[in-house]
Amino acid sequence: MARKITVNMYMTLDGYGEFPTYPGSDVPRREPSEGFIDMWINRYDSVDTILFGRRSYEGHVAVHSEAARKKSDPEYMFEFSRFLDRTQKIVLSHYLKKTEWQNTRIMKGSLTRIVGRLKREPGKDIIVDAGPSLVHEFIQRGLADDYRIAVWPVILGHGNHYWGPMFKQQTLKLLSVKTLKNGEVMLHYETVR
Repeated sequence: MARKITVNMYMTLDGYGEFPTYPGSDVPRREPSEGFIDMWINRYDSVDTILFGRRSYEGHVAVHSEAARKKSDPEYMFEFSRFLDRTQKIVLSHYLKKTEWQNTRIMKGSLTRIVGRLKREPGKDIIVDAGPSLVHEFIQRGLADDYRIAVWPVILGHGNHYWGPMFKQQTLKLLSVKTLKNGEVMLHYETVR
């Protein structure tokens, strides 16, 4: 059975890939939010590969590697860092020449070929945790098996946008919807093939 590719998306109501501040979002947490549990913690056992774009990779290594953790960080963030440290990390980049994080490799070329190769490799499922440009390529080419979308209760109007022109229609099946206490909505869709 081929590995499943899930695209994680974090966006405002108008489709911008941002992490804006809104009432309740800026409260420090000692325990993980429901959204973090859905997007990450519940999937630690079923995922062994994370696919990043260059900027997303650089941000994650600087903030979420175990070496970047501060003693004051909550334990669940240390667990997240240990999860990321042990997973295979694929960075899609034409510009990055080397990586500093263990278990990381750089790949370049046709996105369709890269995804096909990764799906044929042995292993568990794959999460795409990248910015809007790379995610849009996955959407446009129909490469994701499912989507997990965190929608923030904000209309932003600027930044990097997830949506853009499509080659053809794609139909999705809604698997779950969850509303969180600060007005965020967690959506889980499966691609209909």
